[in-house]
Amino acid sequence: MNTIRTLCFAIAALSSYAALVYRLGQVRRNWRDSAYRTLVATLLLQCLTFTMGAVAMGDGSFLGVGNLAILVMHLSAVAFCVSAQIILLHWAASEAEAARKSRYWLITGVALDVVLTVLFLVADGTGRPSSDFDTGSGQPLVLTYLLLFIVSQAVPCVTIFRQCGPYARMADKPSLRQALRLLSVAAVVLFLYCTARTVNILTAAAGLDIGAWTLASNLFSAAGITILSISLTVPSWGAPAVRLVEWADSYRSYRVLYPLWRDLYESSPDIALEPPGAGASVADLDYRLHRRVVEIRDGWRDLRPYIDRGAGGADGPGPEASEESRQAFAEAARIRQALRAKRAGTVPDDNKDAADFEDRDSDNFAAETAWLTQVATAYRKLGKVN
Repeated sequence: MNTIRTLCFAIAALSSYAALVYRLGQVRRNWRDSAYRTLVATLLLQCLTFTMGAVAMGDGSFLGVGNLAILVMHLSAVAFCVSAQIILLHWAASEAEAARKSRYWLITGVALDVVLTVLFLVADGTGRPSSDFDTGSGQPLVLTYLLLFIVSQAVPCVTIFRQCGPYARMADKPSLRQALRLLSVAAVVLFLYCTARTVNILTAAAGLDIGAWTLASNLFSAAGITILSISLTVPSWGAPAVRLVEWADSYRSYRVLYPLWRDLYESSPDIALEPPGAGASVADLDYRLHRRVVEIRDGWRDLRPYIDRGAGGADGPGPEASEESRQAFAEAARIRQALRAKRAGTVPDDNKDAADFEDRDSDNFAAETAWLTQVATAYRKLGKVN
């Protein structure tokens, strides 16, 4: 079990250090921002907490003092929770309200750390086995110390969770709303850590052995801190991540459209604005995607005299498919049939000599690209025109 506990501490520490390093890379342009400085302090305290946790998993001593790593871990955890609450205030509250409530949280945090230190010393924390601070060992002062520490962690979890919902609804930036939602998830998971930790302490005090279930607190802690580390960095990388997802979607559409574009180009070479290449390029992707959509539209217009209005489509994707999917499949089948008719020089009597793809709105580029991507996907399933 010690191996799993150590691994959980390592995961929490690594996620904390990763978030800290990422945020320190923005120090030049953000250092004057008080919210940024508070965030860096929070991440430093988070790193200190789980570094001391890893040290405590050894012999529990730090700087030659028994169980000092445990005390430093608990004190920094209290400061870390207070700092996280202050970050939330900077993100969501007005400047005056954030300053007023931050003072309250700072005073509370300092008072808790002082009380914990006094309890630790009075309980002879430096001379006890480190295992006493896992279970309390039935000692009243140690039990009081541990339960007070758990309360100091649980209360910020509750307040952060209660505040994140309303603050997320008020936030203007999508990345900030996402960060607040993630922060509320982290608060829930860390509250479960507090609950599991309390169960561990009380069952041990009652002489009950719950076996491997004692690891639940470590698992919740590692998961909660990882989610928290992500939430504290989302406001800075959220927008680039959205752009990356949009770029990936555009690149996928560009590739999926290729078979349809290729056959239309072979039928009407004049649609190409530049000499075509078979592969997609990552350079100037927006321009290339726009060009491909326009060229497909032009190629389809050249096919209108060969599209038989009265012809039925090929077998569709099945009754479980959506209506739009069936329409895309039918359109792909008509295009394939029209390409064959054009090669054979056969012009249907009732042809599509007007209109656009099912009268779609070609002014909405995103919607048109999504529709053409569905048509191209269906077209690829039908196979290349012979």
